[in-house]
Amino acid sequence: MTIRKTRREFLRSSAAGLVATATAGALPRFGIDSARPPGEISVWITSGMKRFARTDGQQWRSASADPAAPAIVLNAAKQFQTILGFGAAFTDAACYMFNQLSAPARQVLFHELFHPDEMALNVCRTCIGSSDYSVKPYSYDEGEVDPELERFSIEQDRHYILPMLREARKVNSEIFLFSSPWSPPGWMKSGGSILGGSMRHRYLDVYADYFLKFLQAYAQEGIQIQAVTPQNEVDTDQDARMPACIWPQEYEIEFVGKHLGPLLEKQGLSTKIWILDHNYNLWGRAVAELDDPNLRKYCDAIAWHGYVGIPEMMTRAHDAHPGADMHWTEGGPDYVSTDYLTDWAQWGRDFTAVLRNWCASITGWNLALDELGRPNIGPFKCGGLVTIDSRTREITRSGQYWGLAHFSRAIRRGARRFDSESALTKVSHAAFANPDGTKVLVMTNFGAAQKTTVQIGSMQADAVLEEDSITTWVWSKEA
Repeated sequence: MTIRKTRREFLRSSAAGLVATATAGALPRFGIDSARPPGEISVWITSGMKRFARTDGQQWRSASADPAAPAIVLNAAKQFQTILGFGAAFTDAACYMFNQLSAPARQVLFHELFHPDEMALNVCRTCIGSSDYSVKPYSYDEGEVDPELERFSIEQDRHYILPMLREARKVNSEIFLFSSPWSPPGWMKSGGSILGGSMRHRYLDVYADYFLKFLQAYAQEGIQIQAVTPQNEVDTDQDARMPACIWPQEYEIEFVGKHLGPLLEKQGLSTKIWILDHNYNLWGRAVAELDDPNLRKYCDAIAWHGYVGIPEMMTRAHDAHPGADMHWTEGGPDYVSTDYLTDWAQWGRDFTAVLRNWCASITGWNLALDELGRPNIGPFKCGGLVTIDSRTREITRSGQYWGLAHFSRAIRRGARRFDSESALTKVSHAAFANPDGTKVLVMTNFGAAQKTTVQIGSMQADAVLEEDSITTWVWSKEA
């Protein structure tokens, strides 16, 4: 007989049986210990009932000629991109949910999410106006045509977005914030609404002023924004179900190269500009935009979403413009999925692919939503990195949270990814060298339990990879 549970019943029973899913303060303190004895490997695993659980360590030993199992071979001398960090988005909806918590509960949760000894989330996104995950649609200048931006105001953000950003930065002063608009004010667009439509060319110069006012207004509130993207998802209007705007390729090139970039330079601002902010399959557009010398003068990165296409498309863009950075700026879990709490291996596999295709950062979608994925204009089905129950304020961590933990808790800003190779077909892997000298290997097993050997230089160690698991190794020296 098959017993079917509602999603609410599934969440309740799953949360009750898992370690550290009910309250915000019960997670293991991680921290990076660069003083590990030579040859000792510290090991953390998420699998079954374990959630980033410390397990028995391993030891490096002299390598045999032929490893007993298919090996993962590491080459620390062959290095790739430098890591900026990991995080998720301070959407209007996420900040609204954080604001529903009591101050002590929020303090505990923020320590868990942002403190360098915990999840250490340090690359986070904000929205310039409302996104689809907001309590209401809004821009900073709604109404009739206002080319002088006399109505410009960030008043809506003062209710809870700015307070949450300030509170998070108190916990981690190294949080890097980048910001994206879902839509210009309606009067700058065809159709006259922030819901759907396309950008009008004649307002490109005014829109650059709009960005400048946003950056200045946030700075006056004590929040520095280090990077912006011209538009979230440049080629969709989402059937006018949410704030969105279509941008032709030539508009984005002109906006960055002739309006926004020169304006920020004139103002003496070091704010970075990242183009595209959309899916892998638009890699050709990103390449063509970076080919333009005016845009390239002011733009140093591409922002990617993971909804359409494959991560390897980012490497095509990197190969065409190796000097441009790559950042993964959006992707979230499905709250209606029965494996919302347990799909960590899928996220581990996805995050590994993102990092192995040149991304310097990974930023998930909403930091927090309620149990029905709200607040939500669409409505759409994305869940939060964490869920805050709208009635009980109980906090539940998603599978995406646990997948991200295996990277964010171990890999530090400034780390360099280095080479890892294997013939294993059901294990993804990525290796990193932290600035303090520690090394990190993250292995995601999306198949049956298996054993493998990890080899680096003349040393090797055994790895037992449980079914549907993520395993993180951290060590200081091989011997």
